[in-house]
Amino acid sequence: MSKIGKKPVVVPSDVSVSLNNGSLIVKGKLGELSLKINPVVDVKVDNNQIAVSPKDDTKFARSMWGTTRALINNMVLGVSQGFTKRLMLVGVGYRAKMEGNKLVLNVGYSNPVEVVTPNGVKINVEEQVKISVSGYDKHLVGQVAANIRSIREPEPYKGKGIRYENEVVILKEGKKTK
Repeated sequence: MSKIGKKPVVVPSDVSVSLNNGSLIVKGKLGELSLKINPVVDVKVDNNQIAVSPKDDTKFARSMWGTTRALINNMVLGVSQGFTKRLMLVGVGYRAKMEGNKLVLNVGYSNPVEVVTPNGVKINVEEQVKISVSGYDKHLVGQVAANIRSIREPEPYKGKGIRYENEVVILKEGKKTK
C-alpha cells in the first residue's frame, strides 16, 4: 500500500479540475497544466478531492499510484500557489542582471553568459547576487534553476560558483606546505 497514494488531493475553491480522455487538466489563477494519466491507475474527481488508485496489484501499478498522486498534487499546488527556487552567486565579481527576458551572468568567464527565460517561468534578480526562479510548473522551475546552476557549479576548494540558497558545499582541504 502506498502511503502517499492513499491520501486524496484536496482541490482549493479557486482551482478547477477536469478529466478528459485519460488526461487531467488543472486550471488556476496562475495557469493551466495537464497530465496524461497512465492506464494502470484510476483517477476519480469528486467535488473538491481527487482520488488515485491502482487498477491491478502489479509492482508497476503500485509504483505509478504514488507517483501519479504526487504529480497531481504538484499541479494543484502550482496553479494555486506557485513554486520558487532561489540561487546565490558566490565569488568575487560574480553578479547577475536582467535585460528584458534574458538573465545575464558574469561568473568568471571571459564573456557574460545569457540565459533566455522560457514561457511559464519568471526570473528575478535581487541585489545582483541572488536569483529567484518562480512559476507554476514545478518541473520547469526546477529544470531552469538546475540549468542556471550548471553554468558555474560550486567548486570544492573555495566554494565559488552558483548554488541553491540552502545548499551546503563541503570544502576540501587545500595544498599543504611544509
